[in-house]
Amino acid sequence: MQLDWSMNAAKIIDDLDRPEFARTLSTALKDIVEFDYTVIFGYVGTSRPLALFNDFPDDRRRLHVDEYLEGPYLLDPFFLASTEKVEPGLWRLSEIAPDRFYQGEYFRNYYAQTGLAEEIGFLIDVRKGLSIVISLMRRARKFSKAEMRALRAVWPVVDAVCRRHWQNAKSSDDAHITELEEQVELAFRSIGEGVLTPREREVVEHTLRGHSADAIGALLGIASGTVRIHRKNIYSKLRINSQGELFSAFLTSITDRQPSARSL
Repeated sequence: MQLDWSMNAAKIIDDLDRPEFARTLSTALKDIVEFDYTVIFGYVGTSRPLALFNDFPDDRRRLHVDEYLEGPYLLDPFFLASTEKVEPGLWRLSEIAPDRFYQGEYFRNYYAQTGLAEEIGFLIDVRKGLSIVISLMRRARKFSKAEMRALRAVWPVVDAVCRRHWQNAKSSDDAHITELEEQVELAFRSIGEGVLTPREREVVEHTLRGHSADAIGALLGIASGTVRIHRKNIYSKLRINSQGELFSAFLTSITDRQPSARSL
């Protein structure tokens, strides 16, 4: 593997600043560990992610890229990791996801449609205001500990070449990012605007992100029983019966408010 990786690393370096770079990198990683799909997103604040590369067939591209960009990305653990300053490196999605992610509406109404056995991602801080995630996806089985070790062994090269390749990428200016962040905040607030209390809106946001009542209680400094009471009152005030309906209301609000990000 060492000789093969050295040859692949040389090819990656050769393709720096070329359109072939991302595909060359994906091919090199697949020579180390077998997986089905690669997708690379650039995250600029809370604005619409930049779709930098993918190797999906058309039907999967619609789900993993087109639909993702319409709003679900705001609840994606990898997106949240890029905004919450998680340490750069290789991560399993399960390692950075909220505690109730797999029972939450983002997973049940969107992510479960992917049918993936596992997704892992290289989280890379290119520079202030721009992070990228290289997601590696498998349909049939999870990545083993040995495979994760093999991929982590090449992390220094992956990190360096990606920062070099995208270091001069043109991203949104700070004012534009701030404007978009405010629009996202307004989207969260618009669910129950004029009906829910500020505390109830906080519970809505954390619930949508996939946190349990216990985790929300810890985040807000209240008892988990109080969180459950808030949820009951939220459903009553909004005249809904499930988190699924809450999730749908959130996506509708995001679709109405989110502009497209500027391209790299």
